[in-house]
Amino acid sequence: MATTVCEAKKNTELRVFEFSDELATDLAEYVAQLSEISVKERGCFTIALSGGPIVGVMRKLCEAPYQKMLDWSKWYVLWADERAVAKTHAESNYKMTKEGLLSKVPILNSHVYSINDTLTVEEAAADYEFTIRQLVKARTISVSEINDCPKFDLILLSVGPTGSIASLHPNHPALELTDEWVTFITNSPEPPPERITFTMLVINSASNVVIVATGEDKARAVQQSVSQLSENVGPDVSVPAKMVTPTEGKLVWFVDKEASKEIELESDNFEL
Repeated sequence: MATTVCEAKKNTELRVFEFSDELATDLAEYVAQLSEISVKERGCFTIALSGGPIVGVMRKLCEAPYQKMLDWSKWYVLWADERAVAKTHAESNYKMTKEGLLSKVPILNSHVYSINDTLTVEEAAADYEFTIRQLVKARTISVSEINDCPKFDLILLSVGPTGSIASLHPNHPALELTDEWVTFITNSPEPPPERITFTMLVINSASNVVIVATGEDKARAVQQSVSQLSENVGPDVSVPAKMVTPTEGKLVWFVDKEASKEIELESDNFEL
């Protein structure tokens, strides 16, 4: 069973799971519910995925009952970040998603928007932002009423050991961008160094953001990110995951037991 911890002030929820299979099952149900709501209200479901363990924890969506019950034809799939490598490269987020999800469910190829891997990383970032702007113009992706940014129905991220999310790493200048939707990184501390990533502006404009944390090596990052959710703290570029505070949306953390080891659940910061 999951231990669910809610923090109402920031519309944030923390779900802690004893076993990885429980986490994957609950995540599938959560994504399925968001998909159903978005398709009913808007006629489509826009989701942006990240790398790391995301595709693995989405595995239940490829199984019954979700494989047949979801309206996959209404899904539009993009990436919150991508490595500047060929689509056939082992480290390509697209390749991992294709093998682990897209090839197993009936998502339309025309609704999958991968990054152009024939361009330089700078050109690819600009090209991807143009693609998103076209989808916003067509109202496939909703628009934030606050800042006119794309408002994805769901952005699904994983957190790294240092608190990184997407390809935004601690203290990186890209964390402070306020005008761009997509940017490029040439000096990622993790290989490969060249990457494309959503900015915090886009991440925090989503209707729903999910952050997945699995493994003991994420425990410190999770603790730093969620232990003071109820306090009014400013942006902390040393812990990017802590900067995820959707302006008009909801944030849900899906955390396994190992990654939750340093969280003080019995505190004034959380409602059990």
